[in-house]
Amino acid sequence: MRFTTGWLADSATGTLRRAALERRDLRPDDIAVRVEYCGVCHTDLHALQAHKSDASGVLVPGHEFTGVVTEVGSAVSDFAPGDRVAVGNIVDSCGTCRACRTGQENFCHEFPTLTYGGADRQDGSTTLGGYSREYVVSNRFGYHLPAGLDTAAAAPLLCAGVTVWEPLQALGVGPGSTVAVAGLGGLGHLAVKMATALGATTSVISRTLDKADEARVLGAQGFVVSTDARQMEAVRDHFDVVIDTIPAPHDLAPYLRAVAMDGTLSHLGHLGPLTVETMDLLIGRKKLSSAGSGGRPSTAAMLRFCAEHGITADIELLPSSQVNRALERLERNDVRYRFVLDMSDLD
Repeated sequence: MRFTTGWLADSATGTLRRAALERRDLRPDDIAVRVEYCGVCHTDLHALQAHKSDASGVLVPGHEFTGVVTEVGSAVSDFAPGDRVAVGNIVDSCGTCRACRTGQENFCHEFPTLTYGGADRQDGSTTLGGYSREYVVSNRFGYHLPAGLDTAAAAPLLCAGVTVWEPLQALGVGPGSTVAVAGLGGLGHLAVKMATALGATTSVISRTLDKADEARVLGAQGFVVSTDARQMEAVRDHFDVVIDTIPAPHDLAPYLRAVAMDGTLSHLGHLGPLTVETMDLLIGRKKLSSAGSGGRPSTAAMLRFCAEHGITADIELLPSSQVNRALERLERNDVRYRFVLDMSDLD
């Protein structure tokens, strides 16, 4: 057994406290990663809230991180100590179902093993996340971090980045496409950067004009205020793809009406129940889709694309000792656009 230090959930307070953590000894296909930077995701906040009401088990959040390989298992040939590496929110899958065989481990029929809060497929132990100084993972779910990508700003690509990348790819976004991104947060700002780099004419849909300048800096050519009926009417049946990254419950109808004939609304932000009027789909043969995380080939391709186009997340970097403050601010939506924790203060 190996030992490291990380940030463990305290169910009594709903906060994180520094604690000693155990990691498994390396299996033949494992790599040990010294975690340098870990992004803070809304999922981490939700997991802490759930843990406070149900304190069974242990919880160490963090599922988008970058670092350096420090040791490799006996069967590992594609990583060596000193390699830069990135790890996302999936660390294993069955490997045999149809989804896994087609490189979509994120849709594993047996459900993928998550980076934290999952059950290890070999020993049944609970996976503990990247809010720690070391992580041990199968080399199949570690990704070489391309040269040129900033190690800290690249961390959110492993969750927020691939979450928007997969639908953009699946929906064939490229030159000649018109894309709107609803919501300009952690997911949305990366969707704007990627859609623009893919060659699409890209717009942002937001409730107010407050983010118009930010949207243009990110690459958006258009900006639509969703609370302005005339502006929304002007883009009715307009966009080939609308990427909906709004994290709170909301009415999908206005966004479906902005989709062009045979176009698609990809709903990524809010994962709770929703209601859709069939007529909003029927008129224009519109489609409603969703996506979540990414498979191994897609994640590797996304990292290569981002390196080629200089795409990383816009982040606020904090020492990991400020993790509770980061989570409090995230709950208030007080971040542009992603917090990343510097884990070096755990040494």
